[in-house]
Amino acid sequence: MTIDWSLECSGCGAARAPDGLPSVCDACGAPWLVRFERPLPAPDLKADLRGRAGGMWRFREFLPLEPGEEPVTLGEGSTPLLRCRRLGERLGFSQLWVKDEAVNPTGSFKARGLSAAVTRAVASGATAFTLPTAGNAGVAAAAYGARGGAKVRVYAPKSTPKPLLDQMTAYGADVVTIDGHIGDCGQLSRKFADQSGALDLSTLREPYRIEGKKTLGLEIAEQFGWTFPDVIVYPTGGGTGLIGMWKAFLELMAAGWVRGPMPRLISVQSAGCAPVVAAFEARKDRCEAWRDPWTVASGLRVPSPLGGALILRGIKESKGHAIAVTDDQLLEGANLLSSLEGVDACPEGGASVATARLLLAKGLVTRDERLVLFNTGAGVLYGHDFK
Repeated sequence: MTIDWSLECSGCGAARAPDGLPSVCDACGAPWLVRFERPLPAPDLKADLRGRAGGMWRFREFLPLEPGEEPVTLGEGSTPLLRCRRLGERLGFSQLWVKDEAVNPTGSFKARGLSAAVTRAVASGATAFTLPTAGNAGVAAAAYGARGGAKVRVYAPKSTPKPLLDQMTAYGADVVTIDGHIGDCGQLSRKFADQSGALDLSTLREPYRIEGKKTLGLEIAEQFGWTFPDVIVYPTGGGTGLIGMWKAFLELMAAGWVRGPMPRLISVQSAGCAPVVAAFEARKDRCEAWRDPWTVASGLRVPSPLGGALILRGIKESKGHAIAVTDDQLLEGANLLSSLEGVDACPEGGASVATARLLLAKGLVTRDERLVLFNTGAGVLYGHDFK
């Protein structure tokens, strides 16, 4: 099989072949990004897409997959983009939409990234994985590891919602819980990887989770008839989804599929753990570690995102913004999304709702712009104890 993509360091610009199972750049420690050697697909592929079955791998020409190669999949992707009129009226918007990732096979957007990561890892000969998790990534890694015939070890904070831990165990993962946050879990996971030879699937420590998350942007553009919305509000922990969408929009514009400008990317975090917001407000190009992180939205409890520089770059290039909301505000937002629109909102999805209200109040958006909010996972996986 001929691999027709290379890897480019997002920090120093170094290039390398995608042979083996690369982690971060040896020279500068920054994440690798996939760069295709083959031409980007021409716009006439749009007609062919209409006849394909659903799921994110229908966009295979935009993904690191060779002709005839079968991905490790559970049918992830093709999630609904819901027009939310009642919620829009409550918040003051005429065109409000919610991209509902709760309906993915493992209950969250993490299914996309882990499907892509496990696909490439298994193709490269990996038989065991390890990663830290705040919850949903561990569930997805356990499921796709099982699907790909690989063993999975997960390190999670003891504060992780029990339904998420139970689901990881049900998929056959070896689950280790610790006192501490996801950064502490990451240190243990990397140590285990060094000792055991298991592949570290931590966020951005391999280059392919971003490619799976890229399909979020491809789907949104397709669902809007190959146009872009004005604004996308994205709950940001590790940030692979925001980075992936930014990459997808650049590729779509470069291939002539959609005309710019790209949507303004709004990063939302909890006031209890907001390293991206702090860096954005200080006009820095890198994040500093957040001390004593805490929020009920466990997916936002990432004190030192490895992809911080890429997140900030995506926000800047899209003319976006970064905002923090309190736990009270995001819990109210989750309740509104569930009760007004019937969406099984997670606390991170509630943060998107709370941010939409703040954006309007601050004059950062107008009521008639097309606004897309993300519900990144299913509230039921938190046990609904947060509501």
